Amino acid sequence: MTYGTKAVGLGFNPSGDSEVHRLKSLFAEIIDLCNENRKQVNSPEQARLYSVAITEAQTAQMWAVKAVTWKED
Repeated sequence: MTYGTKAVGLGFNPSGDSEVHRLKSLFAEIIDLCNENRKQVNSPEQARLYSVAITEAQTAQMWAVKAVTWKED
């Protein structure tokens, strides 16, 4: 597993929803790209900004999954 797939919990999808898997996969790609870039910079501030982007991508992924799985009572 990559850093991104771990960060989004790609393996956790109890309902087996294909849209959940797609969203998590796309966000995992973004997180992996940010993580690779973060490893290559010398600026602590630039590394911090990549870390913030990763955190925000995780947050966005969770909200997107919540939207996809939302059930009205």
